[in-house]
Amino acid sequence: MEKVFASIITIGDELLIGQVVDTNSAWMAQELNKIGITVKHRVAVGDVWEDIWQALDEESKQASIILITGGLGPTADDITKPLLCNYFGGKMIVHQPTLDHVTHIFENILKRPMIERNAKQAEVPDVCTVLMNERGTAPGMLFKKEGKIFVSLPGVPHEMKWIMSNHVLPLIPQIFTTGFIEHRTLLTAGIGESFLAEMIIKEETALPAHIKLAYLPNYGMVRLRLTAFGEDKNKLETELNHHFDQLKKAVAVYLVIDEDIPLELAVGKLLKEKGCTVATAESCTGGYIAHLLTSHAGSSAYFTGSVISYDNAIKERVLHVSKQTLETVGAVSESTVQQMAKSVLSIMQTDYAIAVSGIMGPDGGTAEKPVGMVWVGIADKNRVITKQFNFRFDRRRNIELTANNALNLLRSFIVDNA
Repeated sequence: MEKVFASIITIGDELLIGQVVDTNSAWMAQELNKIGITVKHRVAVGDVWEDIWQALDEESKQASIILITGGLGPTADDITKPLLCNYFGGKMIVHQPTLDHVTHIFENILKRPMIERNAKQAEVPDVCTVLMNERGTAPGMLFKKEGKIFVSLPGVPHEMKWIMSNHVLPLIPQIFTTGFIEHRTLLTAGIGESFLAEMIIKEETALPAHIKLAYLPNYGMVRLRLTAFGEDKNKLETELNHHFDQLKKAVAVYLVIDEDIPLELAVGKLLKEKGCTVATAESCTGGYIAHLLTSHAGSSAYFTGSVISYDNAIKERVLHVSKQTLETVGAVSESTVQQMAKSVLSIMQTDYAIAVSGIMGPDGGTAEKPVGMVWVGIADKNRVITKQFNFRFDRRRNIELTANNALNLLRSFIVDNA
């Protein structure tokens, strides 16, 4: 069975200048993967007629499913609809159900008059199948040409997702015969990508042609993902699970979790399983570790709070770091994070505590304490461990690296004490 490929074309100058980040493509690719569709290309083009036209020509040579987002609004820069009408040789007509829907939104929900510009949202090419948009005014449109489908969707994420979920994704399996795509992902820490590759040469070499291994390094961690494609779902899963088990054994000493979830969620699951809680005392990260932990539903089961002691006066008054420590060895020191961790553990009455203090840059570094130097402390009621890190990147990445390494140090602390 051959793979069915899709291409995603995102339209809008705002995407090209970085004013808006494209989250649509990532979501669409994930949902297509679930039904056995492989995304071959993701292309971003501006609001330029010739560029959009060329993208349609090029991507239709590569894929059987071409998904287009953006350019369906009521303003002059939204040119997708007239372009598609021209591209597929149609003429514009009023789609009455859409007009009724738009009228209802303005008269009954927004409580304001509908102008002609809004009414034009109901105009569509007569050569398309209209995909009703219950979440907005711009309908989706489906075109067929030479055995391929082209779907134009609004760029607004919640509108696009509704049309994809209710119209497009259920339709694709009716048109195309697809196989199954399965993934298995694990997360490692404490080893670089190249060293990891050397460690698993045997396991990687043993993979059959239809199972691929990908390395995904990020902020001191490396994810390993196995992706398999086949016709028999049960057989595919059995085979994939076997190779995944071998991979896990090979990297066991560096394995964080065998799920495709972020580190902070892995730490949260570990805490929840043990019925334990954690608090943070953060200086250089400004609450970023707390932010990561609380970004996931259910985090109240294991996270209690944080003291953001960015100023030394707060370290001294709230976290009871001694004035002598701050004056002699300074805020960025082992002694400071030890005291911060013990204090926040007592204040928050938690099982574990994380404390961090460092110099994120671009200024503030010295010869003795350069930019990127960080101390991390992890505490429970019996002991405190500390570790010094020296990062070499910009401020944002240094903060992210500090948070990830602090969370992983907590994870190791918990596992080692189990």
